[in-house]
Amino acid sequence: MMTNDDAPRVMFNSRIRRSPYFAATRRYGAKAYSTYNHMFLPTYYEDPVADYWKLINDVALWDVGVERQVEITGPDAFAFTNLLTSRDLTQCAVGQCKYVVITAEDGGIINDPVLLRLGENHFWLSLSDSDVLLWAKGLAVHAGMDVQVREPDVSPVQVQGPKSKQVMQALFDDRVLELAYYEFVETELNGMPVVVARTGWTAEVGYEIYLRDGGRGDELWETVMAAGKPYNIAPTGPSHIRRMEAGILNYGNDITLEDNPYQVGLGWLVDLDQEADFVGKAALQRIKAEGVTRNLVGVEIHDTQPLVPNEEPSWPVSRDGKRIGNLRSFVYSPRLEKTIGYAMVSIEHANLGTQLTIESSDGEAEAIVIKKPFMDPKKDVPKS
Repeated sequence: MMTNDDAPRVMFNSRIRRSPYFAATRRYGAKAYSTYNHMFLPTYYEDPVADYWKLINDVALWDVGVERQVEITGPDAFAFTNLLTSRDLTQCAVGQCKYVVITAEDGGIINDPVLLRLGENHFWLSLSDSDVLLWAKGLAVHAGMDVQVREPDVSPVQVQGPKSKQVMQALFDDRVLELAYYEFVETELNGMPVVVARTGWTAEVGYEIYLRDGGRGDELWETVMAAGKPYNIAPTGPSHIRRMEAGILNYGNDITLEDNPYQVGLGWLVDLDQEADFVGKAALQRIKAEGVTRNLVGVEIHDTQPLVPNEEPSWPVSRDGKRIGNLRSFVYSPRLEKTIGYAMVSIEHANLGTQLTIESSDGEAEAIVIKKPFMDPKKDVPKS
């Protein structure tokens, strides 16, 4: 049975980019990296479970420079961004963030970024792992609009956990603490130009600091670490345990280009009633009217022995000996004391309480469809 310690390591090479915080992550002892948006992403420091508890109990600093920004500016930037995304951006004020989906002409999901509106015609798309810059540039060529699309010198870090507010108060003035969930402010920290957003990928209280000068990455990292020392701050990687407890989806695992928003529970991000057109609108109107044939469901897995991540993209899911879908992600939750996961299954088997069988590489495991999010369904924790 392969463990994390046995898994092959990714070689460092110049073809894969480094964030401005890469040297700091090496210095602070990151034990493993993956790749994300053609960059190195530190995945854990002590181990995934220990990093999880640091996030849950205190405060974590996470290099998310891999969240590359697509910047959209120009006289037609609003109209173009509204064409690119399925949410009605007339409902997004300057200084607000919005979780959005970018859809293809057939309704498939290209990306699920966080959008920041910095001005009437100035937007950032803070990306998941797919080449949206190329998609947006290609769309801009044929849109007939006066718009510029580029990747700016912007690299975020996340400060997350129950003590993150104290750390941010030590770094910034009270204006940052007054930010509501999914709001941001442009400011400076020791002369470093930054954008501070009340966002994160952890479902804990948290912030993202977007550094607008990549040459000062090490300075920002050490400044945050010094401010967080009284609060037991620790660098961590992405907590898949915590994000799955909270029902947060991971592009490339739980969401793919073959999926549409209605299949994965993101139909609320599609504003079909808006007057403006967007890429994929006609297809999504048809899909909503006809209904979906597959759904991404939450599952509780009753494994007789702990499952370990597989090298294949997914494991088959069956019922009564017939394959009905595949397991997209799973993890053991220390607080729930159970293995939870997401499975894409045919719609007739998506009801709560449906018994399923996971055909893992270590044998069969029984599962049951349960409600998601698995914890804090109203997102009271990150909004607090």
